[in-house]
Amino acid sequence: MRLTTLLSDLLGLKYTRVRSCSFIDDGLVVDVAPTWRTARCSGCGHNCAGYDRLKGRRWRHLDLAGMRWYLRYDTRRVDCPRCGVVVEHVPWADVGSWFTRPFEDQIGYLAQRCDKTTVRKLMRVAWATVGDIIQRVVKRHQRGDLLDGLTHIGVDELSYRRHHEYVTVVVDHDTQRIVWAKRGKNAVTLKAFFDECGTDRVAKLEAVTIDMSAAYIKAVTEASPQAQIIFDRFHVQRLAHDALDQVRRAEAREADTVEDRKAIKGTRWPLLRRAWNLRDLEICKLSTLTRANRRLFRAYLLKESLAGILDRRQVHVARRKLDEWIGWAFRSQLAPFRRLAATIRNHKDGIIAYVQSRLSNGRTEALNGKARTITRRSYGLHSASALIALLKLCCSGIDLVPITLRPGSTH
Repeated sequence: MRLTTLLSDLLGLKYTRVRSCSFIDDGLVVDVAPTWRTARCSGCGHNCAGYDRLKGRRWRHLDLAGMRWYLRYDTRRVDCPRCGVVVEHVPWADVGSWFTRPFEDQIGYLAQRCDKTTVRKLMRVAWATVGDIIQRVVKRHQRGDLLDGLTHIGVDELSYRRHHEYVTVVVDHDTQRIVWAKRGKNAVTLKAFFDECGTDRVAKLEAVTIDMSAAYIKAVTEASPQAQIIFDRFHVQRLAHDALDQVRRAEAREADTVEDRKAIKGTRWPLLRRAWNLRDLEICKLSTLTRANRRLFRAYLLKESLAGILDRRQVHVARRKLDEWIGWAFRSQLAPFRRLAATIRNHKDGIIAYVQSRLSNGRTEALNGKARTITRRSYGLHSASALIALLKLCCSGIDLVPITLRPGSTH
């Protein structure tokens, strides 16, 4: 077997012919060329006349027997009547990349499953380079337009870089995938999503689950007035938990006697748990509050009652009970719950919409939990575009396999 034939089989690249090879200090350089003779435009793919060459352009390929592989080719520039003067298309790499497609796909597969140190050491590349590669892998493997067919979406923000930066994430409730992300968390950011969708697709939206962010409410109301805004029940319950904790801390500060302080001590977590999750000792601890601190016990009952209302299935009953709860909270003489009651009264329709649809940001938060894990294992991706590409790589349905497992692959 000729050496060029052997190398061609080992490379496993379509429309690529091997001319020669040579050894260098850190590996092997294989001189290659496209199987076609006439240069092709890298923008539109049409045949064009080439008029000059860039000597010795190299692309990194998958390692062989511990050696680095490089492909070398004198690329031509072409004068395309459609795209202007551009570099020619080569079958083994994308435009602007210094790596072959199999090399980039392997990094994409590893980035889906490994931390940055493993990817960097195994593939022997810089982590910043991995971020650029991931963006090209996502662009190459994304099937169809993720914004098509959206009817029920969830919107939430994701923090990164020690909570100094934010990315707005949009999730499709039906497919449970991230379909869009952009740096920022204000109304302008979310408006960019609706602008990208276009008028026809925005008109098909039926429901949007969000927290009580005024910026998100404004963007959804202006861009898609027909869509039902649904406030996340877990966000509402978190507000109730925060109000309860504020009451507990205030009562602990104002306790006059040792007995009063002992009655409050150790109640933080039992107060925040639902009744069926309480242990026997926690039940005994809370039972003493009915006598030792009525204000704190009243706050606990308000929190539990609100959760019970959100558990209901009958919309008209939930609306009536929520009105009753708002009145009770205003009469409770507990400042945190009076503020919470005012918030709930202003957003009552969106809260009741949850009771009717049972849609929440649970899926969004679950994906955000996965996304936070991705951000933790990808410290070093300081650019929002690289982080967004990694989120799409892992959470938008892209399924990559190792190069060695691909049908018909010679690697």
